Amino acid sequence: MISFLISIAVLVVGFLTYGKLTEKVFSPDDRETPAVRINDGVDCVPMKTWKAFLVQLLNIAGTGPIFGALMGACFGPIVFLWIIFGAVLGGAVHDYMTGMISSRHDGRSIAELSGIYLGSAAKWVMRIFSVVLLLLTGTVFVNSPAALLARLTPEALGTTFWIVVILVYYIIATLVPIDKVIGKIYPVFGIILIVMAVSIIGGIFAGGYHIPEITFENMHPKGLAVWPFMFITVACGAISGFHATQSPMIAKCITSEKEGRKVFYGAMIAESVIALVWAAGGVAFYGTTEMLSDALTELGQSGVVYDISTGMLGMVGGILAIVGVVVCPITSGDTAFRSARLILAEWTKLDQKSIKNRLFITVPLLGAGALLTQLDFNVLWRYFSWSNQTLAMVSLWVATSYLLKTSKNKVSSLLTGLPASFMSAVSLTYILLADEGFKLSKAIAYPCGMTFAAVLFAVYVFILVKTKGDKQKKA
Repeated sequence: MISFLISIAVLVVGFLTYGKLTEKVFSPDDRETPAVRINDGVDCVPMKTWKAFLVQLLNIAGTGPIFGALMGACFGPIVFLWIIFGAVLGGAVHDYMTGMISSRHDGRSIAELSGIYLGSAAKWVMRIFSVVLLLLTGTVFVNSPAALLARLTPEALGTTFWIVVILVYYIIATLVPIDKVIGKIYPVFGIILIVMAVSIIGGIFAGGYHIPEITFENMHPKGLAVWPFMFITVACGAISGFHATQSPMIAKCITSEKEGRKVFYGAMIAESVIALVWAAGGVAFYGTTEMLSDALTELGQSGVVYDISTGMLGMVGGILAIVGVVVCPITSGDTAFRSARLILAEWTKLDQKSIKNRLFITVPLLGAGALLTQLDFNVLWRYFSWSNQTLAMVSLWVATSYLLKTSKNKVSSLLTGLPASFMSAVSLTYILLADEGFKLSKAIAYPCGMTFAAVLFAVYVFILVKTKGDKQKKA
């Protein structure tokens, strides 16, 4: 229990200290943001800071910090360390930088930013990669809430019915101006989400559940290695490339660059608190990582959420908590498809003021998502998780390149260069080891992953030294 409380405190202190350092490195100023300068009435629309924060939180807080945290908790309380340090040093920095850099480029997507700072080849790769990730994300965030809703409604209203309902909603939310649906209902959903997390914490304390203290022991009942599997499994609760597709959306809505730390860095910290709550709740409710793992295998992620919620809070409180869990993925799924629409619009140069052009992109996107819902959720989740962390790696290198080119103190680019190198090792090592990847042995995968990261970091240091030398010559 003490470790859990300290972990919450670390996240808060991280926002107040490392968040300010991150803001100082970026150096926000008084220039006009896209919401003010462009204000097209569809995607670039001014929002108040509190509303932008809640919309950003709902955009990024899908089932990742809940399902991912529960699966990550199977490794034991060591998962707390990845959530807090991953978020403060990596995830929140990632979200802030991608959002703020996008704001300085008229709200452009991470794919377009990759082209500007990593070259045209990176732009084309990231266009395809981002759209594929967003399709996987949107699909994951259709299946999981549909399964939960089916548990709460009569048998006639099964999972398929709710998939159709959610997809219809996604069409509406993807097409209409951002302030007409998302801007109006997300703040309400944000309050529900916060109440849900607080309820689970209250259930842990009121029920006398035991949260184990942090140790470095790997408690995964199947012996799955902490490195790199835990770092991929938790995903959104610590660092998430999906957020790089969402931050540009809200970058079009903030009215001042100085709002960025509260909106982008703050929303990631809030999501990490949610992840901590569910990781702690999973182990506390089931007692051991083995029992939690068995429950996940037998009931699925949705079933485990249902059991924890109703078991800790009773039926009324459980329904409240489950509504929060349903809201999370739906409010990330619709913005996943919206982000995909915006990326494709940049790619095809189709003006999105026209409803006809928005329909032209949206309908095929949702059709592809509907087809993907027929695939096994666990398979989708594994590919989503790896794609997610790989996109985070690229996004951090984009931010590093930006700081090398624009920052007066080039060494400050280590703020993103170090987590970028770390995620490079995580991403390659995982895909070499995983069953859905190349299924290589640790003897091959570990050295390859570390070498890959070391080479990228060496290239970064070379560019850093060269850039500093060029600056001194000019001076």
